This record gives sequence, structure tokens and C-alpha cells, in this order.
Amino acid sequence: MAEPQPYESALDAIPGAHPYPRSSRYHDAEVGIHTQPDGTAVRYVKRRLLPPLGEADEDIATHTVSSGERPDHLGQRYFGDPAAWWRIADANPVLDPRELTAEPGEEIALPDGFPGGGGRFGR
Repeated sequence: MAEPQPYESALDAIPGAHPYPRSSRYHDAEVGIHTQPDGTAVRYVKRRLLPPLGEADEDIATHTVSSGERPDHLGQRYFGDPAAWWRIADANPVLDPRELTAEPGEEIALPDGFPGGGGRFGR
């Protein structure tokens, strides 16, 4: 017998309930519909804007990058989900997630929501 699931998780298991799982960066993004010249409707995810970066805060949590680390390692370590690396990428505006761990010894910010951590956005 299956274990009861929280309501939100149960919705994620229903195909079509959400275009993206709750843990995805696109879960809350608005979905648009583009109609092609032949009348075919194409659904797309509208651009997702990052929240503005706040002033530097000395109380924010940071992580010092070690040699061999990858963004998915950090997602697993701090959020228990390797696919959650995008949360850290959002807090350290980079175009390519590999930039997060490219330089061993570099300190990167951990976003709000990290247990025991502060946060750059002050939410």
C-alpha cells in the first residue's frame, strides 16, 4: 500500500496538473500561448525574471567551492535535490551554472531557504 503524500506532491504526480514539477525553476512561471499562422497553438513558458539583488549582507551564508564540485553537488548538499542547483545560481547571477564551481576557493552565496543560512534577498 502506498504511503499518503502531501497534497502538493500528489498534484505533481498527475500528468498535466503542472507543466513542471514543484521543485523546478519554471513551476511558478507564467505559461503563454502563441498561435502560429496556420492556427496551431503552441504553449511556452514566459521569461522568468530573477529577483533584484540586495545589498551585500555580512550575515549571508556562503559556500567555498572545492575542486571537483559541480552545481548538482551543491543542490544535493544544501537542498537535498541535485536538480535544485538553480536556486544557488539565482543567488549568484551567472549565465552558465558551471561558472558557480569553475574556480576552487571562490565563495558563492547560498540563497534564502537554505536551512540555517541567511540569504541575499532578505526574504
